[in-house]
Amino acid sequence: MDYLIMIGQLMLSLCILIILHEMGHFLPARWFKTRAEKFYLFFDPWISLIKAKKLNGSWQVKTALSKNQDFENDDEDVTEYGLGWLPLGGYVKIAGMVDESFDREQLAKPPQPWEFRSKPAWQRLIIMLGGVTVNFLLGFLLFGFVLWYWGEEYLPAQNVTYGIYADSLGREMGLRDGDKILSIGGAPFEKFSDKELVRAVVINDAKSMTVERNGEKIDLAIDPKFTSLLSSNKNKDKRIFGARQPIEVGEVVKGSPAEGAGLRENDKVIALNSEQTLYFHEFYNKIKTQKNAPVTVTVLRNSKDTVQLSMTTTEEGTIGFAPFGPEKFFEVKREDYGVGQAFLMGFTKGWTFLSDQVKAFGRMFSGHIKPSESLGGFGTFAKLYGTQWDWERFWNMTAIVSLILAFMNLLPIPALDGGHVMFLLWEVFTGRKPSDKFLEYATTAGFVLVLGLVIYANGLDVLRGCN
Repeated sequence: MDYLIMIGQLMLSLCILIILHEMGHFLPARWFKTRAEKFYLFFDPWISLIKAKKLNGSWQVKTALSKNQDFENDDEDVTEYGLGWLPLGGYVKIAGMVDESFDREQLAKPPQPWEFRSKPAWQRLIIMLGGVTVNFLLGFLLFGFVLWYWGEEYLPAQNVTYGIYADSLGREMGLRDGDKILSIGGAPFEKFSDKELVRAVVINDAKSMTVERNGEKIDLAIDPKFTSLLSSNKNKDKRIFGARQPIEVGEVVKGSPAEGAGLRENDKVIALNSEQTLYFHEFYNKIKTQKNAPVTVTVLRNSKDTVQLSMTTTEEGTIGFAPFGPEKFFEVKREDYGVGQAFLMGFTKGWTFLSDQVKAFGRMFSGHIKPSESLGGFGTFAKLYGTQWDWERFWNMTAIVSLILAFMNLLPIPALDGGHVMFLLWEVFTGRKPSDKFLEYATTAGFVLVLGLVIYANGLDVLRGCN
């Protein structure tokens, strides 16, 4: 069920983004009186799941089960709308355009006034830029919408009064339990999240961070090797550090060893087997080594009574309780935005995300980030949506995917929008139009390259799943 929820969210996002992207090509084409022969969600090699056309004032619909998928009394100036079976994108087939349909028969005929190739270069440029323009604007608007509707909640770093606990990667970077992070790469550390450290190191090449340790400020050098380590797929879900917090019981699992021993909500755990454990990470690290073993848990009840509870742990090394979260101990800040401020912040958030993508590509090409570690296919994207259907997260992820699609589509690779734009800009500045034959060969090469990248990225997902 978890996988179905992840896949369902990804597919809904992609359907929204693909349709709006293709509308960005379709509408300018119609405005400039260019024929759009097909408008498809997903690709339809050999057969369509469903397709429809409005002919002679009424809609004709064909499905994959229809004996004949050809339309009667077809009119070339009427767009065919359809759903393909191959969910790798979508397309608008614009008459007279060299694209992935490789329609050589049409290109062999003399150009017609209603064809793409007969239109002025500036009109063709607008048609080609329409898709990525929609994706860019949609990403910014969705970020703004989320900020306006849900606001923003975060934990200010200065409110983490007990300091951090450092996990294995954090300790390797020089962090210690109780440290208070003040700055990373010279930038103040304001919003408490270990993802801020990842971004600073991987994207912005941070060389050092400053922490407060036992009342003293200490500068920690960041070894360049952590760019590769923090961007690797195997470490992407690993925590580097977290907020150190006391252990106060929020919920006791029914039928668990903790319930049987009499553990209650609001009990404060202070020791395990007579060994002091004032913070949850200490208790967690110790209890998980005690599998199916008798233990004694010491708690402070009603802030005055010390109670010792004896129980036997489970085979997983748990006793069955959930602690209160950070909001119990630290003041979490919430920002609510008006419409204008939210969409301005949404633009800023989207622009920062795009600049990070550009920097990441630069770091990849310079060899600091390994493509095999940072790239991923549909499986990688699906996991980012989470196993619970959360609309705030869904729209945030849709905004991110929209900006990624816009960025990737704008790369100067033939068969992508950026490749068409590259050739059109060449024509605008030189006055020389590439031949249809050249465009056909370039598009074929670009299509093979893009297909290879898709197979490679999804192949990485498969290999990671097998390991």
